Amino acid sequence: MNVIYVANTRLPTEMAHGLQIMKMCEAFARNGLELELVVPVRFSISKLGGKDPFKYYNVDKNFKIKRIFCFDLTPLNKFLGPISFLIQTLSFSFFSSAYLFFKKTGIIYSRDRFSLFFISFFKKNIFYEVHRIHKFLFKFILKKAVKIIVISEGIKNSLTKKGISKDKILVAKDSIDLKDFNINFNKSYCREKLNLPTDKKLILYTGHLYKWKGVETLAESSKFLDNNIKIVIVGGIAWYLDNFKNFVKRKNLKNIIILGHQDYSKIPYFLKAADCLVLTGTKKSDVSQYQTSPMKMFEYMASSQPIVASDLSSFREVLNEDNALLVKSDDPEMMALGIKKVLNDTGLAKKISEQAYKDVQNYTWGNRAKKILEFIAKNYL
Repeated sequence: MNVIYVANTRLPTEMAHGLQIMKMCEAFARNGLELELVVPVRFSISKLGGKDPFKYYNVDKNFKIKRIFCFDLTPLNKFLGPISFLIQTLSFSFFSSAYLFFKKTGIIYSRDRFSLFFISFFKKNIFYEVHRIHKFLFKFILKKAVKIIVISEGIKNSLTKKGISKDKILVAKDSIDLKDFNINFNKSYCREKLNLPTDKKLILYTGHLYKWKGVETLAESSKFLDNNIKIVIVGGIAWYLDNFKNFVKRKNLKNIIILGHQDYSKIPYFLKAADCLVLTGTKKSDVSQYQTSPMKMFEYMASSQPIVASDLSSFREVLNEDNALLVKSDDPEMMALGIKKVLNDTGLAKKISEQAYKDVQNYTWGNRAKKILEFIAKNYL
């Protein structure tokens, strides 16, 4: 069986979806499928330009990457605004659909509703992976798709309320490649490697800085923490990173180290260098509260470090009182109290970190791919 995975993304990219797509393609191919990943030709606007995506993401070269022409005007977004992204999206959707028109395809798999819109007019074998509830074209693709894969129970519940049959939907949470995080280096070595303070307690957040991520709560928790505690923020790109830096400056927040985007290969070392890992979210966003399945959550769990997390329904699909310390969301003081509890109670920190490591063993890309393929095969293959 051959699979065409259509993804409108730059590869490699600072965005988490690039990692997720590459790891899933590798996992599908390991299950014996002949897979081709179709992506656009994009202008390089980051330091990742020109890097081999297989090497960057530590992925086996067991599938092909086909790059399709599109009108990439995103470098001009300062002048064109959202129009540049719309032109890029629509042109890739059109040209990738034209490419597929002439190909024999067993399964067409995608997270991109725009591409699936064009493809659905001449192909019936489309499978839609949903990471967020959308408005434009969303219902159309939900009806056209043979099966729908979602990353949270919250998304499934939302789709069933829209009239989509439960039998058509599979919940398959995001996952992790455990071998990438199996490093045998101690905290001191990792801090020296990354030029991090060796005489402070380090609280770490990794990932993007979108408003719905709720990272501002962690930043403001610094007002309630001692000076011997440093909050380290790893991640964030362009406009979001600048906005976050301005927020920290405007609020006059201290003891925060903002490092921006780091290569994927460095993340395991950052996690091992920390004393506590923080997963933030906000009840002000449905994406955060019900829809997300953050890959950082599984990476945190695999690091064997204690986790303090915002108490949200989406996180509780994986986390609980046995494998994390859950605190009231959107409350900096409660976040600070949770951090201090984990730092001061070594017994609790050991207990939740060990349980998290045990729990994450089942959340692998290989297991996820197998689950999805069994779901597809049930009524289709």
